[in-house]
Amino acid sequence: MAKKTKTTVESKLRALYDLQLIDSRIDEIVNVRGELPLEVEDLENEIAGLTTNSEKISAEIEENENQISEQKQIIENAKELLKKYDEKLKNVRNNREYNSIVKEQEYQDLESQLAEKKINELKARIEQKKEGLATITEKIDERNAHLKSKKSELDEILKETHKEEDLLQKKSAEFEKVIEENLILSYKRIRGSVKNGLAIVSVERGASGGSYFSIPPQVQLEIASRNKIITDEHSGRILVDSELAKEEQAKIQKLIGK
Repeated sequence: MAKKTKTTVESKLRALYDLQLIDSRIDEIVNVRGELPLEVEDLENEIAGLTTNSEKISAEIEENENQISEQKQIIENAKELLKKYDEKLKNVRNNREYNSIVKEQEYQDLESQLAEKKINELKARIEQKKEGLATITEKIDERNAHLKSKKSELDEILKETHKEEDLLQKKSAEFEKVIEENLILSYKRIRGSVKNGLAIVSVERGASGGSYFSIPPQVQLEIASRNKIITDEHSGRILVDSELAKEEQAKIQKLIGK
């Protein structure tokens, strides 16, 4: 990696402020998107969960329908056996044989009744599951429509800002490379500790931007001299004079075509 050339404090301040302007614009773009990416992700996860539930219920309905088919077959088998037993009764030779056949008939009757009962229970279960499935399907359709709307909204924003954000991200990386590592670390630390992400602010009307605490005239002169890096004692932000800020704002606006 090429060695960084020695730079003046002023050039460091300018580079840092340029980086701040670029990163602040990226923040604005991200804020425009707001919670949309998270909303889209949440909807996708919810739909996936509902779909899994729907598939599970459908499988249970299919299993219950198979069980009904099995019970119907039991009834058919019982009918066939009862016909055979009726024929056998015509040719019984003694009471013991008669009683044995009658018991078998009674058993097949009970099997049929039990199968009918199971079929009715399974049908009721299926109806209940179908009602639940209909509710879930309706919810999936509703969520899909909502997801489509949110995705369309997000895609429109991304379409409008994608090119600019790509340029800004590249420029942010470029500016980072020409700033000393310790300054970059300080910059990122301050950015991460303040709500609006402003690590470097200009002095406006004798006060620090972002905190609005008055800065003593002597300190204002030191800031305007650009001979050393001065931080706001209240917020910890790096301070630059308003003239430098205006010059860099114009420069960055021209750079990103704003």
